Amino acid sequence: MVNLILASKSKVRKEILDKNNISSTVKPSNVDEDAIKKSLLKDQALPEIISKNLAELKANKVSQNDDTNLVLGADSVIDLNGKIISKPKNRDEALKILKELNGKKHYLISSVCISKNGTMIWNHTDKAELTMKKMTDQDLKDYLAKISDENLYAYNVYQIEGEGRKLFSKIEGDENTIMGLPIKKIKEYLNNYKWKRYNFYYEKIFSHRKSHWALVITQIT
Repeated sequence: MVNLILASKSKVRKEILDKNNISSTVKPSNVDEDAIKKSLLKDQALPEIISKNLAELKANKVSQNDDTNLVLGADSVIDLNGKIISKPKNRDEALKILKELNGKKHYLISSVCISKNGTMIWNHTDKAELTMKKMTDQDLKDYLAKISDENLYAYNVYQIEGEGRKLFSKIEGDENTIMGLPIKKIKEYLNNYKWKRYNFYYEKIFSHRKSHWALVITQIT
């Protein structure tokens, strides 16, 4: 059985793992995301690179202090014409973000990284395309009034499997990617990892037994 550490305090990501029967323990990385984003943007890094780097940094940081388990790091960013839209810190910021996205197409980029012994061993980035309806300011305020603080800050201004779906005229991409965790690819990797580990132990045991019987036969003859 694979022991997975989730380097994120996101309840949404934990719920996705639980729903897919992936056992995990939460150990937030507590990296300074804003400082890292600011540094990468200064170097003109693309949104995909920023998302990948943050996911890797989170996984590696937690993995450095755990030499037994696989560590999963994740990060999601909104890309509006090359501009990064960060999670809101309050409701005023949330309304400002919704006004900025209003009537426009944007991308939700989610990256995941699995690390072991402080080093990345696998990563994946997925992208979903969303087109927001043209809405009035009052429509946006009414939407925010229906959303709890917990969901507002957890889902990056829109809860796609709830009220947030009504904001969009078009959604192309995996729902779990939009929620912050492209689970299909994670499951594929973990399944392959388990088989590789099983085959390794099987070959090791078989090789040991083969050597043992070769020694016995030599002694008999």
